[in-house]
Order: sequence, then structure tokens, then C-alpha cells
Amino acid sequence: MGQSDRLPLVWGPGTNTAWQTRVPGRGWSSLIVWGHRVFVTTAVSEGEEEAPKKGLYFGGERPVTKNRHRWLAVCLDRDSGATLWTTELFAAQPATSIHVKNSYASETPVTDGEHIYVLFGQIGLFCLDFNGKVIWKQAFVPRKTANGWGTAASPVLYGDRVYVVADNEEKSSLAVYDKRSGQELWRVDRDEHTNYSTPFLWANPLRTELVVCGRNQVRGYDLDGNVLWHYKGMSTLTIPTPFAADGLLYLAAGYVGDQLNPNKPVYVVRPGGEGDLTLVEGTNQSRFIAWMQPNASSYNPSPLVYEGRLYVLWDFGFLNCRDAKTGREIYDKQRLKTDGTAGFTSSPWAYRGRIFCLSEDGDAYVVKAGDAYALERVNSLGEMCMATPAISGNFLIIRTLSNVYCIAERSPEK
Repeated sequence: MGQSDRLPLVWGPGTNTAWQTRVPGRGWSSLIVWGHRVFVTTAVSEGEEEAPKKGLYFGGERPVTKNRHRWLAVCLDRDSGATLWTTELFAAQPATSIHVKNSYASETPVTDGEHIYVLFGQIGLFCLDFNGKVIWKQAFVPRKTANGWGTAASPVLYGDRVYVVADNEEKSSLAVYDKRSGQELWRVDRDEHTNYSTPFLWANPLRTELVVCGRNQVRGYDLDGNVLWHYKGMSTLTIPTPFAADGLLYLAAGYVGDQLNPNKPVYVVRPGGEGDLTLVEGTNQSRFIAWMQPNASSYNPSPLVYEGRLYVLWDFGFLNCRDAKTGREIYDKQRLKTDGTAGFTSSPWAYRGRIFCLSEDGDAYVVKAGDAYALERVNSLGEMCMATPAISGNFLIIRTLSNVYCIAERSPEK
């Protein structure tokens, strides 16, 4: 299905804002949209919490908060922004700490159009109907994460199953649950430590598989948890989500604090791989690896393929462009903000021949797609942003630290 040619190119306070709705608490999960409903998760502290600060920095570790929290799922009307319902899923003092820049609601929910599946990594998995009623829940055992930074990997829904990866410092696993009952169908142990990358369900012409990144290895699993292929070579913390475009699988990892592996690679994988796909040292391609660039990945944002080009948004505010099929660099890193610095966590998106890069300051840099870098404009909301926006019909829906904005070039149609 093609994108609307009415998706917004220009916005800001008082400009093309269809509605603005305040969401309580804090959550860096991305919102999702189904029809005329917008679903968002959040965690509300009953006491004062330290505000997150912008940019990349060390020293964000904090002790476990003493404040009682309430974990919520919220449903908004897409056309008006009205809150249709709010459901409290859990309430307690958190059992684990988080990085000051993380949240206790960083996992993005998923839906099949009948139910919403909400994951809070240290609490459990919940199934709600579209009226906000809890159908089932599956409680999790809290686990230690590296440096006490918390969790973020989102669930994956496919067919009648919900897939959840839980990489931590105690007992990492990949588990699958029946979407109707919540019953655990199977679980496999993973030889991994803490990671934040969401798995990707890769339906390619040869088979359907679940791709899961890791600091030790990337693995492609069949739908029963058996490893089809694997390779070593990622950085020691993985955040970007794998994705497929034009028949190829794109994977990236670029931990800025990596001392063990200086590489920040992008790998592009062909379907059909079996066994160990690790590249021979000194090479950057093989039968099943179309190409690899050792220092081409960002830390937080996932890359983007659009109109045959791979765009990588670097956390420090640079945009890089390569040929998506070959890895050939089209243009080197271009600084988005030329009069200072800006941090980027949300992933870029594209439509109407533009690439959109949303900074943590709430500034969306609009870059023309093509072989030459050209910044067209900057759209500012003036609020901290780290979640990736959603696109629905003619609407762009953006989550900030405290609000959800619906952006539209014209008045919404009923």
C-alpha cells in the first residue's frame, strides 16, 4: 500500500497540529496505531523522579527508585486525541533500576487488530482487548541488566504467537506465548548478556524466521526456536532493530562505549543461510552476506532503506548515505545541526521524497532523499523526543516526553 501524498512536511507549535494530548508518567515506547485508535504505554511514578538529560553520556546509572509506580496502557482516539480508556496493569515499587535516560515503559506494544500485547520487560506480558480489558497476563521474574540500565526490546507478533527475547545478566532466553491464552509454548536459553534490539520476523521467499541480534552472535531461528544460521562480529551492545528491504536483511550495531570490539558494523544478509556465516577475517562479503561495512552503524537509531539508499542516522547528529545493494558510500557523514550539537535516539523515517530525523530536542530535520545531501527545513516541537513516530493515513503521530501530537497538513477528515 502506497503512502499518502498528504503526509505532513511542515509542523510546529500552532502549525499543522491536529491535536495534542498529555500522557501521564514516562515511557519511551513508540506508540502504535490501528484504525482510529492510538495505543501507548507509560509508567507513572507516585513521587518525584530525576528528569532525563539529553545526549550521549556515561554515568547514567542510578539506584532502584523508592517511588511506587503504576504501569498503564492508554488508548487515544486518532482523529480527536481524546483518551478513550486507561488501564492500570501493575503497581509496585520497581524491583530493578534503569538508566536515567531509560524508562520503565520502553517496550513498544503490538496488536493484531483485536487485542493489544503489552510487554514490560521486568514485570510481564499482558493481553488486552480494544476496550482496555485484561484478557490474560504472564508474570516475569525480574533480572539484572548490565549496569542496571533496564530493558527495552519489544515483543514480536506472528500468527498465533508472541515472541519475547529477554537478554540480561542472569538468564537470557527467547520465549514464545500463545496469543489467545498466554500459555508459554517453548523457551530456549541464549548465550548472551544484556541487549536492547527488538527481534525481527523475516518472511523471505525461502522461509519465515526470527532474527535476533546479540553481542556474542546474531542468530536466525526457525519458528520453533531452532538456530538456522548465526554469525559473530557485532558490537558488544546491540540496539538497532533488524529489518528487510528489497529481499535483503539489514542488521546494525554501534555501541559507542565498546572497548572489546572497535567495529560498529552494518551487515546485509541474503536469505537461505545455514550454519556459521561469520566472515573470514579481512573479508566483507560471502555467499550469504551481501556486504559488510565495519564502521557504518549508529548506536541507538535503526538505519533506513528508502528508494534504494541506506541512510544511517548517527546519535551525534550526522546522516550518512550508502547504496543499499552494494554498501558503496554515496555521501559521507553530514552534520544536521550546523550551529551546535544535537543528540538523536529515535529512528529516521521517510515519505514524499524526504528523510526525517527527529532529535532529542524535538527538532525534525527534513532532508531531501537523493545522492546529494540537502537539508530542506527543521520542524520544531520544543519537547524532548526519543520514541520513533507512527504514520497512519494522512497523519504523523509523535510522542514526546509528556505529550502525543497528531500532525496533519490539512484538517483531519472524518
